[in-house]
Amino acid sequence: MDSNTLDINEELFTEEVDSTFNKVISILRAENIFPDSVQKQMLFSHLKAMVIRSHTHESLPEVEIEMFDEISKSSHKLAEDVVSLFPTLAYEESYLLSVHFEVAKENELTEELGA
Repeated sequence: MDSNTLDINEELFTEEVDSTFNKVISILRAENIFPDSVQKQMLFSHLKAMVIRSHTHESLPEVEIEMFDEISKSSHKLAEDVVSLFPTLAYEESYLLSVHFEVAKENELTEELGA
């Protein structure tokens, strides 16, 4: 193990991760955004990493904001709202999270299929 790597017991964060995921899915539903099952898995993984980073204060690699120019303002705003739930996370986290929301917005799923 690298001396700079923390050994994290992810089970300690299970409840917070599940709660955050359910909260985000509710936020997305309210905006008529319905991620499919694969998108939900990817979103869950990202949220899990965010929750853990919020406790470990691990920083993100440098993010080139220009790469996110095609993300809609509404997706980015939703992501900002979620990231704001974690005061210790970097603002740049919202750009990465917004990609999940933008991709899910493109789905042509009904609430029954995407929920």
